Amino acid sequence: MMNMHTGVAIALAVIAWALVAERLEKWNITSPMWFVAIGLVVANGSWAPVHISLGSEGVKEIAELALAVVLFGDAAKVRLRDLRADAALPTRLLGLGLPLTIALGTVAAHLVLPSLSWWVCAVIGASVAPTDAALGAAIIEDERVPARIRRVLNVESGLNDGIATPFVNFFLVAAVVGTSLETESESTAILELLKGVAGGVIIGSLGAFALTVARRSGWGGHAYRHLAVTALALASFTITVSLHGNGFVAAFVAGLAFGAGMRDAEQLDESLEFTHQVAGLASMVVWFLFGAVVLPVLEHATWREFVFAALALTVVRMVPVALSLMGTHFDRATVGVIGWFGPRGLASVVFALLAEEGLAEGDATRVVAAIAATVAMSVVLHGATAAPISARYGATHAESP
Repeated sequence: MMNMHTGVAIALAVIAWALVAERLEKWNITSPMWFVAIGLVVANGSWAPVHISLGSEGVKEIAELALAVVLFGDAAKVRLRDLRADAALPTRLLGLGLPLTIALGTVAAHLVLPSLSWWVCAVIGASVAPTDAALGAAIIEDERVPARIRRVLNVESGLNDGIATPFVNFFLVAAVVGTSLETESESTAILELLKGVAGGVIIGSLGAFALTVARRSGWGGHAYRHLAVTALALASFTITVSLHGNGFVAAFVAGLAFGAGMRDAEQLDESLEFTHQVAGLASMVVWFLFGAVVLPVLEHATWREFVFAALALTVVRMVPVALSLMGTHFDRATVGVIGWFGPRGLASVVFALLAEEGLAEGDATRVVAAIAATVAMSVVLHGATAAPISARYGATHAESP
């Protein structure tokens, strides 16, 4: 899959972005926009130097590993003590908001795409439910925005990927064989989640303990500690998946456990520096591949896929968020910010690749087109609005020193 031309194209795109990033970001052009555009241009058309197809070997695996590293790195930055003190908000968004989003997304897909079965529509609804905080990085990193709001957006986006995974997998099977919900299937999904949590806690905690002991005893090499943390992120995903657990939940929980186990905040930040760099590079590769092999599916799309995408980014996301936050005494601006900043990113791309692999050709094309339209609109709209909305919201809701 990753031939010489593909590697050269990605390398040149990364170098070019490094040269122009500061200027383009002032114009609200983000790195996902850049890499999606580059992938689309260099991998499509008769003259294109890069040749990759949607079913190319390795595309899905690269996307999955990239998402795992991103989840681990984001989770490790979360202070578990703060999260325990304010667990109600992510619990509301994940326990009530996410199921409502999946259900409402399924209904919206069936209304807009009536030719698809309910199970196929459920695949679409579950695939576009998870959020990606990286696409709204401006608000996550803006210290004028209250830490509580930034933390809940980060935690929600970290966990909802893994929670949505068993739903997507089950709906894919149901769409193919026409099954109905059964206790055994529900038990399997719950068991996958439990394995993910347990695997994440064990691997993350042991990793933090081992690195701490090695550093204090003088055995550990300082130059290799950063590599070990990244390897820990990959191990949490791959080991858990090999044990038939939820790898995405494992990666995020491992990050939480690792961050909690590293008592020294300065030491933690230093250890995570390389992991964040790897996560950034991996994300760039995935966005390049999205532009190269997923976005072209929109050639087969109709107005219906774009209507669904618009609904997915607004009503399907914002109504469940508003309902789940009832009674929290947040003002309308805060509820609106949390509702709007539910960008769809890497997890939805991974689910699109799973759908392409698992569904019949006709259904797969419509599902991938609907997901691609949603992600593409999200990349542009959330990327362009993150900085201005963050600045305006932060100016009126900044925490007192």
